[in-house]
Amino acid sequence: MKKLELRKLNLKSKLANGCVTAMKWLRKEWAALLVVTLGNVVFAFAVINFTLPYRFPDMGVSGLAVLSHYLFGISPTWVIVIGNAGLLLWGRKSLNARFLGLTVYSIGVFSIFMPVFLSFPLPLPQDKFMATLITGVLKGLSIGMIFNVGASTGGTDIVAMVMRRRYGIEVGQFSIFVNLFILALSLGVVGLESVVYGAAGLYVFGIVLDNVTRQFDRRKQAFIITNIPDEVCHFITSRGRGVTLIEGRGGYTGQARPMLISLLEPRQVVQLKKFLQEKDPKAFVSICDASEVLGKGFKSWKSL
Repeated sequence: MKKLELRKLNLKSKLANGCVTAMKWLRKEWAALLVVTLGNVVFAFAVINFTLPYRFPDMGVSGLAVLSHYLFGISPTWVIVIGNAGLLLWGRKSLNARFLGLTVYSIGVFSIFMPVFLSFPLPLPQDKFMATLITGVLKGLSIGMIFNVGASTGGTDIVAMVMRRRYGIEVGQFSIFVNLFILALSLGVVGLESVVYGAAGLYVFGIVLDNVTRQFDRRKQAFIITNIPDEVCHFITSRGRGVTLIEGRGGYTGQARPMLISLLEPRQVVQLKKFLQEKDPKAFVSICDASEVLGKGFKSWKSL
């Protein structure tokens, strides 16, 4: 009896600890979960309303699910759930816990909303090209949002991440070859016209995805040579940005010329230029784009 009671107590203790851990994780990741939810709702909406009705091919596991629906009438939800479950089991040792947790949640949300949107059909545009543009934009926007918080929609994204970590294969190259293979399979199912429309939609998707992922991380990198470095440092740090001072020397004059480097938002660059115009109009400033910034105050390393 005592052993049984001890087991029950241990079980209750483990459950309580598990609940506490889960609550802490939810409080910490609520913003990421919200973005993943919204992204998958938009993605499911695009697949149900702008891919299936026109018999367009799709990409990754979703593309295989669409093909099985066209050929055998199988609900795409089942193929997506079973396919992703197998891929997650295969790649679980090569992926970090945060990525896995958010991806499992992402797959769950997508699988729930697929049948929801199937139950509420919408009036569709007659123009297939318009439908292609809409599906490309919606999918690129939704998956870009999900990528930006360090999650994925599952499928070939899981395989691509595992292949990159195990063998150093580039994710983009891998995805291109996989999606080309799926388009080739689709040719015998949906016909050449639909494959061409689908390829156009994938091209639009790629452009939107690239822009969405870059815009969230893009900053301006400022190189500043000024006679008032301390004042400029104070101006930048007072606006919540860091600045690094590098001791330099003028190549012509030989004089000491400290150089400041800072990563700023576009509006902060405008403020900096106005400040220098008033305080040190002889200052030298170079501004360039930084397409991705990782570290404190910017994109977290956990999102990779």
